Amino acid sequence: MTGVDDTRPFIPVGFAVLTVSDTRTTADDRSGDTLAARISEAGHRLIARAIAPDDRQAIAAQVQAWTAQADVDVIITTGGTGFTGRDVTPEALEPLFDKRMDGFSAVFHRISQDKIGTSTVQSRATAGLIGTTFVFVLPGSPGACKDAWDGILKAQFDYRHMPCNFVEIMPRLDEHLKRGA
Repeated sequence: MTGVDDTRPFIPVGFAVLTVSDTRTTADDRSGDTLAARISEAGHRLIARAIAPDDRQAIAAQVQAWTAQADVDVIITTGGTGFTGRDVTPEALEPLFDKRMDGFSAVFHRISQDKIGTSTVQSRATAGLIGTTFVFVLPGSPGACKDAWDGILKAQFDYRHMPCNFVEIMPRLDEHLKRGA
């Protein structure tokens, strides 16, 4: 049975949001604004926010810098998941994943199909773990960010969400690193 167990405490986690775009600025970053607002409204901490150009090295460098920060538990990127020549976010980040989260993409596309139909196939949304940091790679539209947060991430980053959630496994994410496998 899914739902919220009110006998469990809410545990806030630290998020960083990276908008990937050659054209967005902090003044017109609606997708980044959408994610930042939802993260804060849910009771989590927005640790960092940045904009990076559609460049593999710049994207990877920013994400790697955040994964080195102890207070960043989750990174959400928005933008660069399409098929045009400048869309390189999955290529920049998937090689860094220690573990892939294929289920995220599947659920994201199911939710997205309800909103935009078959156009969901134009997104290469992906997710995984880099060390002990969750990384979610979302399309650049505010609607896609809303769908991912409201439909998946909000519940999975709520310790009260049952039958399971990401917060409860966070203390064990480094087991594979400790045993060297």
